[in-house]
Amino acid sequence: MVEARTFLEPGLLLHGHKCPAMPLGLVAGAAAMNQLGVPRSGDKTLVALVELGDDHCSHCFADGIQMITGCTFGKGNIRQLGYGKFGVTLVDKTTGRAVRVVPKAEAQLATKKTDFFQKYRMKGVPPTKVPDEVVDPLIEKVLSAPVGTLLTVSEVFDYDTPLKGERFDSFVCEGCGEMVVESYGRIAGGKKLCIPCQQALAGATA
Repeated sequence: MVEARTFLEPGLLLHGHKCPAMPLGLVAGAAAMNQLGVPRSGDKTLVALVELGDDHCSHCFADGIQMITGCTFGKGNIRQLGYGKFGVTLVDKTTGRAVRVVPKAEAQLATKKTDFFQKYRMKGVPPTKVPDEVVDPLIEKVLSAPVGTLLTVSEVFDYDTPLKGERFDSFVCEGCGEMVVESYGRIAGGKKLCIPCQQALAGATA
């Protein structure tokens, strides 16, 4: 059984500030892993599909998901779908099984009525400037609440995701001299270039 609280301290270190959304990501990720019966991913056996968009509140949710599932940007096994929603689908690539977890709207609306949002965040106060006595009770509430009051957890379902290997082929760009993954190469002016160098050449000759 994966426990969200176990990952709070490293999660805060990764995330950089205290808020309720990152711990909510921890709880959601733990619920997904427990429903699937899988451990934290040290490689790419798990994929997290987060439904977040850009530039909206509670984007911190994604750092909680990364911390607890081991699905990270660096490993390339977390993807942002851009729906502007807070759901996450966790996929076990070895079995083709998945589960979707989404915070309940009523729980999120209640959080937005707290002083953390009303007196600080919605008035432009950075999260690092919110007093601990304001945010700490929210974090504790998220971590101690029954999962069913915070989240809707789906049944396990089949998810068809092809296993893809890593790309090891690369070349040195003849424009900038930097290493480029082979499939991103471009031929322009008789040279093998990276995309920025190809674009720069196209702009110079336009």
